[in-house]
Amino acid sequence: MNTLRLFGVLMVIIIAGSLVLAGCTTTQPSGPTVGLLNAKGTGAMPTLLATGQIDGYIAWQPFAEVAPVAHIGKVVTYSQNLPPASRWKNHPCCVLTAREDILAANPGIVDSLAVVTILSTQYLNTHPNESAELVADWLAGKGNFTYGNISVSSVEVLDRAFPTVKFTNEPSEDWQSGQLEFVYALRELKVMTGSLQNSTESQVRSLLFDTSVYGRAKQQIDAKQFTTPPAVQRQLGIGYLMSDHDASLFIAVKKWQYFNDTYGIALKPRDPTQSRPDLADLIVNGKTVATFKLVAGDAGPALMQLSSIDTVQFAYVGNPPAMAAIDKGTPVKILMALNTEGSGLVVSLNSPANDWDTFAQWAKDRAAAGKPLVIAVPSKGSIQDILLRYALEESNIGVKEV
Repeated sequence: MNTLRLFGVLMVIIIAGSLVLAGCTTTQPSGPTVGLLNAKGTGAMPTLLATGQIDGYIAWQPFAEVAPVAHIGKVVTYSQNLPPASRWKNHPCCVLTAREDILAANPGIVDSLAVVTILSTQYLNTHPNESAELVADWLAGKGNFTYGNISVSSVEVLDRAFPTVKFTNEPSEDWQSGQLEFVYALRELKVMTGSLQNSTESQVRSLLFDTSVYGRAKQQIDAKQFTTPPAVQRQLGIGYLMSDHDASLFIAVKKWQYFNDTYGIALKPRDPTQSRPDLADLIVNGKTVATFKLVAGDAGPALMQLSSIDTVQFAYVGNPPAMAAIDKGTPVKILMALNTEGSGLVVSLNSPANDWDTFAQWAKDRAAAGKPLVIAVPSKGSIQDILLRYALEESNIGVKEV
């Protein structure tokens, strides 16, 4: 049984029980409501939808595209089109983080990994079809995504998912301002209880970001001269999610020979025959300067926990988990973007909803009939959870947690 299938089966068992046992955990709002189920990741969502245990879900790619390919649901809207109108266009999503101690002790290693990430992002933007197939290989060995009785082609799913994700790295002023929107939202949800809870904007920026890494990496790329950093003797760790949002890491490893031959810098897998390598050497100008353990996580909070105990020193992860970890004192910095947008709201095939307006009306009609919709989110405070809460509020629909 492959990893995605095992994870999906286990999560269905856990969450199916929670649907029966869990009740409202917040004060009942007046007016129509939608129940939000914390699915603790995305792996169980397709099965929960197919078996009628939820009415829909909002998830990062490629999970949004699983439903239409499997003919169990449809995407009614992508995240950038959620209300308020135009607010979420190019919204930040996943980021690259690094522990502060590795930034201080081995800045050259950090810069080199940033270089590899930027070059990989450029490649996948110019080779989307090949990249989608390579990511499918990483996530499912080019086989099927399997969730209980549901089995769909990973290549077909990734071909649909890739055009909905914008891969970009620049930590621009607009991107940083967009990140601050999530900080404010996490405050409202009372997820922030530490250093970011009452900080000023300038303090928040200082706590969250180290954009100098991107600047140095981009300078090397523009000059086509890559600095060989001092080698690190201990094995380092890179945490990542099983999502196409982390495609820059997957492409860097899968196309290591191209990057090595073209630029003289690469993340070479120890075993290139593996669909999902777990060890890779960082090579700069023909010299191995670091060895990385590649660690897959089920969700962002788990990766941040690994960062907090120094099991991984880098993470390709969603921005809210990174922010929440920094708020609680985990010594990491956000270095740069990995992508913007890239999530979708999915509903059952028999739903009357085909866009946000008809979804909102469906939610109100179901609430009036005494059967509020249940929509799964990856976790409370996740990007998808925040986006959906804002959209529901804009449509005068309340939320209760189930």
